[in-house]
Amino acid sequence: MSGTGTKRETYHHGALRSALLDAASAMLEAGETFSLRAVARRAGVSQTAPYRHFADREALEAALAVRGFHELRRCLSPDGAAADSTEELIGFAVAYVRFALDRPALFTLMFGQECDDQDDERVRAAGELRGLLTDSVRGAFPAADAEALATTLWALTHGLAFLHLDGKLPAGTAEQVEARVRGSFATLRALAE
Repeated sequence: MSGTGTKRETYHHGALRSALLDAASAMLEAGETFSLRAVARRAGVSQTAPYRHFADREALEAALAVRGFHELRRCLSPDGAAADSTEELIGFAVAYVRFALDRPALFTLMFGQECDDQDDERVRAAGELRGLLTDSVRGAFPAADAEALATTLWALTHGLAFLHLDGKLPAGTAEQVEARVRGSFATLRALAE
């Protein structure tokens, strides 16, 4: 009998974890409250299928955060290379804020909870992002204290992202947001000189 297959019958491509994360991500960005059962329904799999990959909702959220850190890192540097100029580093900041505005729920999930030392993958993903930023500072400002300056620039960029997300700064157009980020960095640079 053709056309009588259920979603589960057509779902045998070996990418269950990815499909569950896709479903959870879509629900998250749509503002839907999700549970493992709701994610299973959205992915078209049995209600017990998510438990093969996630012990509970917190584990699913942690996996979404890891995915988000990897996506953000790719947005900053598609080839994984650190910035080696001030202009490239500012480009990272613009991309960071743009990611936050494009994926607000994911961004909030990524940074809304502290990294649990028991979750090595999430700690590692956040550390890789910090490493990219620190290496970029080393490339752009070789004479500076890279750790301290990376923290300062990340705090500035992260603060701008949340000020936009929280409505304290108008999101406006992409060009307006970029101008605000660039202006903030120019001001900080002028203060340092």
